[in-house]
Amino acid sequence: MLIYSKKIKETKKYNYIIIFAENEHMTRIAAIAFSRTFFMKFLKFGLVGFSGLIVDFGITYFFKEKLKVHKYIANSLGFLVATATNYTLNRYWTFDNHDPNTAIQFGKFFVVSLVGLAISNTLIFLLHEKLKWNFYLSKACAIVLVSLWNFFANYLYTFTA
Repeated sequence: MLIYSKKIKETKKYNYIIIFAENEHMTRIAAIAFSRTFFMKFLKFGLVGFSGLIVDFGITYFFKEKLKVHKYIANSLGFLVATATNYTLNRYWTFDNHDPNTAIQFGKFFVVSLVGLAISNTLIFLLHEKLKWNFYLSKACAIVLVSLWNFFANYLYTFTA
């Protein structure tokens, strides 16, 4: 199965991108309208992410440097604490979502975050262990890439109406 996107409609206010799975039925996977609302959500998500970065780095630093916990465990703890704070801020502020089924929604957010954690640890391993970059520079690069994953996955999966 191949996945590709196709611009299907363009107006003065929106650019629509539809993502399809290539099969005999051309199954639609997702649709994104690149509008002012979309970009405001992306900006808010970035601000929430920046606050999460501070939480993430703070927790990671505290456990790694002060408590001498292994760097990948410290990284995971920082990531998970930031995930909890980011969920709350994104739910109410970024996506203005008041779905009463919070447990299922947090479960989705957590799964997206776990995939992000796997991506993060893999990138840190490659950049820090293999390429010998500074640990925190490696972590910063991982955060940038994982943030994009997290936004689109949560936009399309977790906080859908």
